[in-house]
Amino acid sequence: MSTAKSSPTTESTGDKKLKNRHITMITLGGIIGASLFVGSGNVIKSVGPAALLSYAIGGLLVILVMRMLGEMAIARPAVGSFMEYARQGVGPWAGYLIGWLYWYFWVGVIAFEAVVGGETLNMWFPMIPEWVFSLIFLALFTGVNLASVRSFGEVEFWLASIKVITIVVFLVLGILFAFGLWPDATFSIGNIVNHGGFAPNGVWPIVSGVALVIFSYFGTEIAVMAAAESEDPKGGVTKASNTVIWRIMLFYLGAIFIILSVVPWTELPDPDEIGPFAFVFGKIFGGLFGPGATQVAAGVMSAVILTAVFSVLNSGLYSAARMFAALSDEGLAPKFIGSRASNGVPWVAVLASTSGGFLAVLVNFLFPDTPLFTFIMNSAGLVALFVYFFIALTQWRLRSKMSKREEDALELKTWAHPIPAILVMLGVIAIVVIMCFTEDGFLQVVSTLASVAVLVAFWPMARRNLKASGRLDHKFHTEVLQTVGDNRPHEGR
Repeated sequence: MSTAKSSPTTESTGDKKLKNRHITMITLGGIIGASLFVGSGNVIKSVGPAALLSYAIGGLLVILVMRMLGEMAIARPAVGSFMEYARQGVGPWAGYLIGWLYWYFWVGVIAFEAVVGGETLNMWFPMIPEWVFSLIFLALFTGVNLASVRSFGEVEFWLASIKVITIVVFLVLGILFAFGLWPDATFSIGNIVNHGGFAPNGVWPIVSGVALVIFSYFGTEIAVMAAAESEDPKGGVTKASNTVIWRIMLFYLGAIFIILSVVPWTELPDPDEIGPFAFVFGKIFGGLFGPGATQVAAGVMSAVILTAVFSVLNSGLYSAARMFAALSDEGLAPKFIGSRASNGVPWVAVLASTSGGFLAVLVNFLFPDTPLFTFIMNSAGLVALFVYFFIALTQWRLRSKMSKREEDALELKTWAHPIPAILVMLGVIAIVVIMCFTEDGFLQVVSTLASVAVLVAFWPMARRNLKASGRLDHKFHTEVLQTVGDNRPHEGR
């Protein structure tokens, strides 16, 4: 039997755990959101067809990160995952910093998505104020997350299903159209190079584009966190880690390829007016149903984007609550935050996380001219990069301390260690440097560093609490090796 201590965050009654179909759909839909449906248009317009390379480079970094996270998570599944590994592999300060930043990030996202959802429905029902819809959404998904982890998974399953089905339909119809196999369509793959070339704006936009697209992929780690509360944690983590490659290739690179093939990139409209997916759907169906097809497609895509908003709101609240509870379990947040209901849900963490969202939403609507809401979003802007950096650093440190026998015991290994860790850390540093040369990027860097400075100021107090509870010198490496070792056959041990 393993001597590793069971994490409180992984406890749940068997009939309340996530099923494999939940994990599969969370894994598939985790990276599909408004950043793909709408944000891809901005990237294409600034980079040109070479946006494919920007998405490919960003996707490669995420694939390496997920492989490294999977290696550690299979050895010891935990809902706090990378926060716990950073704390025990790099140091308590690292877990403290990354855990609080991650929670802060998702609270900001919860508020942002609630605002976007409110604005979307207000366009359909202008007689109802935006803030009313936003508060309803927050209350609704708070209830979903409080009910049970299974209810979270079931709602996320159907929301993710809509996104995945939309992407699949888009890819199938787009391929038929681009290859001239659709009514009134002609072979149009040449659009990728026939309008100023593949990289009309040069190499630098491709590189700077990586800084834009990398954030589109953030959220893949949610599947690993959710897998820790599933019926088959190791199977869920393995699937999430292994399938991220074709998910990125199919959903992101495939979708961008279709957009660039069906429509010359120079003809794409402003994404704020109509997103690239709606525009391409309108192009595909325009020959069959006339010019009005674009307006219909825009309406349908608005509904799909709304489901994507709901999905991010639902999963964001789940992630924030689980991370907050994990911080409490490790002595890095007040003990009462980790309180759990009989169904295993960290109910205090859920309410505390959604309260931050409620507050941010009210500030945004009651004081629209205040920069507070903008600061919250900007100050959490680099959290994805912090998380990626510390996942790479932690995996490098833990793996480098293993013996040959211990490495052989790993059920999932990062390729060519330690090259992936080095590439990811250098890539993160390069992206931050690039962001400093753009106005919006520089604002995000400065704002995030300000929030980091606040956390650093409180670290001495957190450190004293850890020392008083005897957690400060806790070593994770031994726990991981014991867990890995116990998963091996007894022969040869």
